[in-house]
Amino acid sequence: MSKSIFYHAGCPVCVSAEQDLIHLIGSEKVEVVHLGEERGKIENAEKAGVKSVPALVTPNGNVLHINFGASLEDVKS
Repeated sequence: MSKSIFYHAGCPVCVSAEQDLIHLIGSEKVEVVHLGEERGKIENAEKAGVKSVPALVTPNGNVLHINFGASLEDVKS
């Protein structure tokens, strides 16, 4: 993986974190995945170790959970 992946669910906390990350990292270095709109990618997030959103998965596989917005279980239901 060459880009970080930012998973979120569209809540205000998530959107704010998305904008901050894009500003800090650059849009060319982060893929944004809105799990509310791309439900098929929830499994990928789980496999990566994401437990809650917003979360950033780094290129080396570290999962950085950012300011709890919602658990992945809440997103799935």
